[in-house]
Amino acid sequence: MFFIRTASERDIEPVRALLARTWHATYDGIYGADRVAQLIAEWHSPKAMKERVEKKGGEFLIADDGKRIGGMGFAAMSSKMAKTALLHQLYVDPQFQRQGVGRDIFAELETCFPDAEIMRLEVEPKNAAAIAFYQGVGFVEVDRVEKMAGVAGLPGIVMEKTLAR
Repeated sequence: MFFIRTASERDIEPVRALLARTWHATYDGIYGADRVAQLIAEWHSPKAMKERVEKKGGEFLIADDGKRIGGMGFAAMSSKMAKTALLHQLYVDPQFQRQGVGRDIFAELETCFPDAEIMRLEVEPKNAAAIAFYQGVGFVEVDRVEKMAGVAGLPGIVMEKTLAR
């Protein structure tokens, strides 16, 4: 059984390993292993992960069973959109997917932003499993972008969920 808790600096390396496994399993077939490795190195560097752990107004959560990290999620309030929390990352280790770990992480993240009325995210259009998951927890497509996370060559679907208060 996994428990959801706030991540700390000691979790950075296990989370980086989880992200590498998850990203290669999810995106190698879309972008190719070399491009995925490049994105992992850029987006999940120790420095970038430490910044997320320490981000004011952000929540970095992990699913932990005492021996392993089964998943992670990171969200933060938007600095550009009022009353909007941005879900930046939600990943579950491939061996624990479809067991409720992602749903548990997301359920906790939803409660972390009392001032937010909307949660927003961007997702790869070819990532059908993620799109289905997000639709299952109440997100709807609201837009499409040519540069997901501002990166050329990474189109994205923008999804939003109204948060119940």
